[in-house]
Amino acid sequence: MAITAAGAMVAVPSSMAFRARQRVKCLFTPLASFSGQSSPSPPSRKLVLYTKPGCCLCDGLKEKLQAAFLLAGPDSLHDVHLQIRDITTNPEWERSYQYEIPVLARIRSDGTEETLPRLSPRLGVELIQRKIASSLKE
Repeated sequence: MAITAAGAMVAVPSSMAFRARQRVKCLFTPLASFSGQSSPSPPSRKLVLYTKPGCCLCDGLKEKLQAAFLLAGPDSLHDVHLQIRDITTNPEWERSYQYEIPVLARIRSDGTEETLPRLSPRLGVELIQRKIASSLKE
């Protein structure tokens, strides 16, 4: 069962209910924000992931990104802010990325976006972390 915006209860297939619960959770919160500082500084590096519901490639990349954000080391992504954008909520994004998702882009200091090279779903988490860190240094 699920509750609609109007407060009515409706029957929802279990797979849909599970998928809805997955979308609600926050995937990427920089670990620096948990350091106990009273006023955490905003992340200096920013990424955007263009995706849409029901995209298995998008879901796979989200899982690998989540794991890569948790890794420590010289290529740590703990200070990176990742925003996930659903292309179905914006006609311009949908026109631009409908056949390309998932698309990962970095936000430059001037606010413009630069699309990063596509990450293969077969890459390991450590390699994804290194590739993203390298892209953010450029």
